Formats: sequence, C-alpha cells, structure tokens
Amino acid sequence: SPSAFAAPSGYAAAAPSAFAYQVVRTPVTAAMQAHRHAVPSPVSPVTYYPTATPVSKLRRSVAPLPAPKPCYLTELTDGPYLTLAGLLDVKSLCAADATCRRLRDLNDEQIGPWRAIGARNYEGLELQEDGTFEPDESDGAKQPAAVWNEQRKVRRVHWKGRFRRFRERMFTFAAPFGTDTIKDVDQPDEVAYFRCHLCTDVLSKPDARGIYLEVEVGMNPDNLSMAVVDFESGGCSSITFSPDTGAVIRERKVRESPRKVEGAYIQPLPTLPPGERFHGQLGLYLAGGQVAFFRRKIHGGNPNARGQTPGPWESTGFVSDLTWAAGRRLTPCLAFRSEGAYHVRIVPRLETVPPLAPEAWAIKGNNPSDELGWSVLDWEAEPGDETTVEL
Repeated sequence: SPSAFAAPSGYAAAAPSAFAYQVVRTPVTAAMQAHRHAVPSPVSPVTYYPTATPVSKLRRSVAPLPAPKPCYLTELTDGPYLTLAGLLDVKSLCAADATCRRLRDLNDEQIGPWRAIGARNYEGLELQEDGTFEPDESDGAKQPAAVWNEQRKVRRVHWKGRFRRFRERMFTFAAPFGTDTIKDVDQPDEVAYFRCHLCTDVLSKPDARGIYLEVEVGMNPDNLSMAVVDFESGGCSSITFSPDTGAVIRERKVRESPRKVEGAYIQPLPTLPPGERFHGQLGLYLAGGQVAFFRRKIHGGNPNARGQTPGPWESTGFVSDLTWAAGRRLTPCLAFRSEGAYHVRIVPRLETVPPLAPEAWAIKGNNPSDELGWSVLDWEAEPGDETTVEL
C-alpha cells in the first residue's frame, strides 16, 4: 500500500490521495538475475513515492477529446435562415421569436422577415401619423449629406413592433372615434375617416395588387354612405356610394362660399324598398387605378338577426377611374346623415380580392359627362343657403 511509504526527503507529509505517485524500479543485481532464471518473477520489485504535483493539476493538463460541433439553425444567418424565415406566416414568426433571443433578434433585423412581411402586407397603404410601413427616406435625403448619413447610422426600426402597430390601428376610425366600432353619432352630417390611406401611385400600377376594405352595418337608424376622398392630398373631390339608393356620386367642390359643386352620378344597383334601412356589409375595392363598391344586405333590415343569412353580394363594377383625385393619397370614410345610435364596425381583415368579381364599366374619357351611364350633377347654392344635395 502507498500509505506504508514515507514521503521522501524534501517533501512535507500529505494525504496519499492528494498526490500522484511515481513508480521507481529497484536495480536488478546479478544475484537477482540468477534467481530469475531459477524462479521466474512476474513483476520486478517496485517502490511508490508521491510526486510534488497534485492530481488535480495533472488532470487539467490532459486535454479532452473535442466533442462533435452541433449544427444550430442560428449558424445559417448568412442567407439560408433568412430565406427560410421569409416563408413563414405571422403566427409562425411569433413562435420562432419565442424560441430564443437569437432568433428574435434575427427576425427583427433590417433584412429580416418582420420587415419583409409588413412591407408585403401593407403595400399601397399608409397609416395616419406613421406613413408607409417602410418609412419614406426621401424627406431626410434633402438634408446635408453628412447629417443625413449620420442619422441613417443611428436609426433603428423595431420591425415587429411596427408590424403590430399597423395591424392594431389600420382597421380603426380616426379621432374623435379612435376605435374600430362606432356606436353613437352626436351630430348630423358626421364623417368618420379611416386611419388608413390608399396610395394611388402604388395601387394604380398595372402589376399592383388590389385593396379591399369592408365594414359591417348592424344598426342604422337613418342613412349612411361609403366614400373615398382626396382631402389629405389637398384636394376637394370625392366619390360616394349610397347602399340605400344603389347610386354612386362623384363631386368636386369648386367654391366654398357660396358653395358650388361640380359632379356626376350613376345608379348601377337597385334602390332598397321604401322605408327600409340598409343593414349588412359594405365594401370598397381599388385596383388598377379603378374603384368599385359592394353591398350585401340582410333582408328585412333586422339589425339584431345575427343568425339570419344575408343576401348575395352585389357590385357596382368599376364605375370610375382616379383621374378626379388630386395627389397620391385617398382616404376611405363613412358619412352619417343623422345623429343617433349606430353599430358600424370595420372588418379587421385586409384582402387583395373582393368577394365578388367586379365587372368593368366602360369609361370613355376624363369628363364625367362623356362617360357611359353617368349624368351631370352640378349645383350652386344661393348666398346664405347651406342646402346640400342628396341622392
């Protein structure tokens, strides 16, 4: 046993288990050689002496065998991962973000999937107070080059947060309503504007996708209309669809006081029965630089009959192009003729195709009086007369 041996001269006594032991062989003499030939010895006599190096240090000096390097998904960040992540939908991207911080940071990069899916979903749309999903840098580029380059270096966009903001606010009404549902209208001739704007310069391209917006009308005590206006671009024109009369009217305000309006109207859909208020769904579709409206009414006009099957979809067809609009930004809105209790909700769903394929309406020229089926509707108010035109 090693404990039977004392520590050699120059070493302090220590527990045998704390040291490694050195094997020292005893020199073999001639007598031992002679004895070995007579009686074979299995092992030469040995003596154990503790070394000065602790076992723990000896263990550290031995390099372990390298373990096989695992292949992580995050190691594909130079291109393959971003390509794969670009194929995920919103729900799958959220699940990937919850996996680990590394994937969450990769998905939120400037070239990451959150920016790509937001730019794709909200192409041709602007959000009030936020602009387009990808911020327009043309205004900043007008600054001195040194200032602009420095701002671009420190600028950081949280793309997932921006996507969430667009998704939550895109289908809501602007102030003073601020929600996706209108339940009360306090004054007559109230107008509720959407928070989203339609970018005509993008949506008018031949290869651009269409945009379809829809509202549900559950309670309607009087009359409401769906319209698109160019007021945000400094214009004074609009195109309006009345679901009660089935008519579309286009107007341009020439003078404020006394008011003078130039316009035209057309009636592609039939009028509702006398005394019946519209309840159902209203839709607006803009594609290829043309506008179409849709309606789907509940027969009998019962706003509480949610289980009742609505009627078929009806479409005005592409009744007009966008030559009447000024600028590059159009705003959808709802116009309420009377105050009262309403229940109107924007459907929180962005579609690129309408529920019913609209038929093209023949358009001959830019002048409304030259267009097939349109009738001129110009009027001028007398001084002090604030009467408005109704269809």
